[in-house]
Amino acid sequence: MSKLTLAWIRRTGLVPVLRASSARNALLLARAIYAGGVDVLEITTTVPNAAEVLRLLKLEFGDSMLLGAGTVTNATDCANLLEAGAEFVVSPSLHPEVIAMTRAAGKLMISGALTPTEIITAHHLGSQVIKVFPCSAMGGASYLRSIKGPFPHIPLIPTGGVTLATAHEFLKAGAIALGVGTDLVDEDAIRRGDPERVTETARKYLEIVATWQAEFNFSIED
Repeated sequence: MSKLTLAWIRRTGLVPVLRASSARNALLLARAIYAGGVDVLEITTTVPNAAEVLRLLKLEFGDSMLLGAGTVTNATDCANLLEAGAEFVVSPSLHPEVIAMTRAAGKLMISGALTPTEIITAHHLGSQVIKVFPCSAMGGASYLRSIKGPFPHIPLIPTGGVTLATAHEFLKAGAIALGVGTDLVDEDAIRRGDPERVTETARKYLEIVATWQAEFNFSIED
């Protein structure tokens, strides 16, 4: 199942990181993002009642949206969110117990790491994908490109500093997908009653991904 999940993420090219101050806003953000064509979403543990939000989204979208859990830093949260239906688990940092539990459940693990030592350690512990976070603090796309040199076999998802202006450069630097935060997951737009802004931003990100995929003859097997 984790191979299918990875293929889905690679095909979509985006992993929106959903943070919201309420479950209601989280649901509204998810709907606005999906309306823009993005069918992958990471629900973080910082969302109130994150496991219940995940369950509700699973009921609403069924198999049409790939839903994962984010900001998972301990085994308790990991177990609860896997039980709620997370198909992938994302950590902002390196947590061996989370990697082990996610792999044992047959789900895709995306461990956070930043330095070369952290990245290779997470990979050796079993994380199939590495979330390079906070990538912008280390130079953004240029840092990602330098990491791909010694680690061409490790799938990387940069998070932190990904915007509409930088997205194409991150993809060119070797990202398999983009971890996108508030530039897309804009809770202020929801508070203003303007979910269309989120939807339009989602469409713009997908256009960038599609352009890159066409430019580089992208295949999910690459």
